[in-house]
This record gives sequence, C-alpha cells and structure tokens, in this order.
Amino acid sequence: MIEAAEPKTAPFADPDTIGVLVSDVTRLLRRRFDARARSIGVSRAQWQVLIALARSEGINQVGLAERLDVETITVGRMVDRLAEAGLVERRADPADRRAWRLFLTPRAHPILAELQAVAMDVRAEMLAGLSAAEQAQMQGLLQRLRGNLGLREVAAA
Repeated sequence: MIEAAEPKTAPFADPDTIGVLVSDVTRLLRRRFDARARSIGVSRAQWQVLIALARSEGINQVGLAERLDVETITVGRMVDRLAEAGLVERRADPADRRAWRLFLTPRAHPILAELQAVAMDVRAEMLAGLSAAEQAQMQGLLQRLRGNLGLREVAAA
C-alpha cells in the first residue's frame, strides 16, 4: 500500500507564523506611531534618538548606534540635526577624550511628553479588546522571546 504524500507547503507561505505576526504588528505599530509623531513635527529618526536618549541618557554615539541598529556615521548625522535644533547636546566623555556623551536638553522634554501621549494612544488602540490579564500575559511572553533571542545574540558575538 502506497501512503499518500503529505501536501507540501511553499516555504514561508503561512502568513500567521509567530515570526510573521510579530513582524507585521511591529511594522503596523511603527507606521501608526510615525504618522502620529509626524503630526507633532517629529520624524522617525528623531523620535528614535530622543526616546533612546530618554532611556539611556549619557550614552555615547557608538552605543546609541548599536541600540538603534544603524551605523555610527548615521547616528552622528541624526545627532547633529537634533543638536542644531537644540534638543540634544554632546558633552566630552571624561574617560575618553575622543568620545562624546549624549544628553537631552530641557527643550526636548516637552516633545518627549507629547511622544509619550502618542505612545499611550497608539498602545491603547493596539491593545483594544484585550483584557488586563491578556495584556500581561502577552507582555510576559514577548519578554521571554526577547530574552531567548538576546541570550543567543550575546553568545554568538
């Protein structure tokens, strides 16, 4: 007796794998946030740098580039523009004369407050229909996934 062959699925044909879903949600979330941030006059490059500095003020440009997953020269140009706008300042690194530490200026704080409000609105839109327990479970699972990949990334380096 000949067994029927299992139907073959084209590689990457399933639109609902975890990787595809996470990627799609990330893309849609970023687009929604970008549109709202643009309405207050902030570009994606600007909000990414401002939020990264709010989380890690005093970081150097190399560290910021790694955090944003861009080249150091790209971060340098982004910081140049934000410094010209009076939102970011470079300060000499006391431990390394060649390096600069990056700090937000007081002028950046009202913009960050507006970005926080945008983030809260977009987050509420994304999580609509999920209970508090479902939201907590989703957050915990995503943290575990990030941890799994982060551990492997460190080990591979």
